[in-house]
Amino acid sequence: MESMSQAIERAQRVRLMLFDVDGILTDGTLYMGEGGEIMKAFNALDGHGMKMLAESGVEIGLLSSRQSRIVALRAAELGITLVHQGATDKAAEFATILAGRQIDAAQAGFMGDDVLDLPVLTRCGFAASVPAAPEAVRSRAHFLSESPGGRGAVREVCEFIMRAQNRYDSAMSRYLR
Repeated sequence: MESMSQAIERAQRVRLMLFDVDGILTDGTLYMGEGGEIMKAFNALDGHGMKMLAESGVEIGLLSSRQSRIVALRAAELGITLVHQGATDKAAEFATILAGRQIDAAQAGFMGDDVLDLPVLTRCGFAASVPAAPEAVRSRAHFLSESPGGRGAVREVCEFIMRAQNRYDSAMSRYLR
């Protein structure tokens, strides 16, 4: 992991922040019913953090190797339209996303928690992860949250980026009148 000043410098350039889902927006647990339905729990603090970051000018997206209607519903609820699910080749999907937005990898961030995320974590300009991630992931992250996935980790990253870009106080001003 890099120094905090290097992480801040990288976060200052972020125009697009992508998040993995399982283990990042959730705690990674998949609840499966007898009928095969899958349930996931999302954290409201994380959701609002993504909304605040989007309002501060950073585009938000989801990039997941799994396909889930629940994720599409959560994204819609948060106003996230950039949703790529079923990405078996995350590096190729990442390249497609960047090309479609005409931005450089250095201006994109990604938060992932497992080795499946390494192809994007090692290509993006700002890589974030969670404490429970394997060492191979944690050691390549520029920022490691203190909170676990699905329990405020995304909010930490969103606030870190807003602070690095000097937009946190402005984002908070609407709540502190």
